[in-house]
Amino acid sequence: MANLEETVATGRRKTAVASVRLRSGTGKIDINGRALEEYFPLEIQRQAVLAPFEKIGGAQKHDLVIRVNGGGVEGQAIAIRLGLSRALVETQEGLRPDLKAAGFLTRDSRKKERKKYGRAGARKRFQFSKR
Repeated sequence: MANLEETVATGRRKTAVASVRLRSGTGKIDINGRALEEYFPLEIQRQAVLAPFEKIGGAQKHDLVIRVNGGGVEGQAIAIRLGLSRALVETQEGLRPDLKAAGFLTRDSRKKERKKYGRAGARKRFQFSKR
């Protein structure tokens, strides 16, 4: 590693956890050892991941090394977005108002509700039979 200047930030969504390493570079994005286009085949998912760069203008100044696990593809994309936003704010505090206004610094705290005893699911009841 020639460049040791990097910022590490964590993003979470449901059960997905993303660790984002932000380095100055040429715009290379590595997600779990794969390219962005390979890891996120849908354009909308790639847009969600790169949304903080779109907001501040320019992804060509940074290289990203991302490790993400847990959850589904959409949850992972939003977790990466949060981690990336936090890393960008760490490097430049002036970006905070723009990213906050776009909602990229807000952790979506919604999670799956646990199953309760005496119930079929979290809230669903077992089938009722009168006779």
